[in-house]
Amino acid sequence: MKILVCISNVPDTTTKVKFVDDLRKLDVNGIQWVINPWDELALTRALELKEDASNAVQMVTVAHVGPASAEPTIRKALAIGADDAIRVNTDPEDAFVVAAQLAEVLKADPYDIVLCGIESSDHNGSTVGGMLAEMLEYPSVSCVSSLRIENGQPVVSREIDGGKETVSVPAPFVAVVQKGIAKEPRIAAMRGIMSARTKPIRVFEPKAIDGLTGVTGYEMPKPRAACKYVDADNAGQLIELLQNEARVF
Repeated sequence: MKILVCISNVPDTTTKVKFVDDLRKLDVNGIQWVINPWDELALTRALELKEDASNAVQMVTVAHVGPASAEPTIRKALAIGADDAIRVNTDPEDAFVVAAQLAEVLKADPYDIVLCGIESSDHNGSTVGGMLAEMLEYPSVSCVSSLRIENGQPVVSREIDGGKETVSVPAPFVAVVQKGIAKEPRIAAMRGIMSARTKPIRVFEPKAIDGLTGVTGYEMPKPRAACKYVDADNAGQLIELLQNEARVF
């Protein structure tokens, strides 16, 4: 059994975002890039499954659609424990292009389980996993918070209104995972960091696929109003501010 984990290269959440070209393009200068948090949890769970010999998982691969500048992030995934990596050499226009490029790779080299994070922490689109499953004609399960293998059969669980749903899924399939799939993301050890240098990254040239959407511009949120301090003994002023400015009734 082989597992493929799709990973995104996203800015660290502490990054102060700036835009250039009249707010049409992200300023990448000084950004610290990391593995998308949901994808990192998916990778952690895939490695846990592989480490249990009863699951018969032979290979865990990570896949990314992006330029060569993303390879340090891919190497981080290899350092965490992935066996090898795939990179489609293009800067994708949108989520459709990401899904379509991954689908082309998987049609040529199928995997039994494909894991996608529920969303990326930059665009928050939540679309790649679903589109990828449709393009491959694979069954898919969304909002997966648990994945195990019982008697060679993948079994997933997800939270639903009022409880939990457990589903047995035939392989190959796509699981769109969320928080809970693993307790904590795995941290690379020194041995993993050293071995990642020699692990292979297979680079594929992109297929001619046009995006369906484009960014016309970004807009920064309005700055927060200055904080007003009210003396602890002045309850009347606090009530007036809450009623007339905060509009709390």
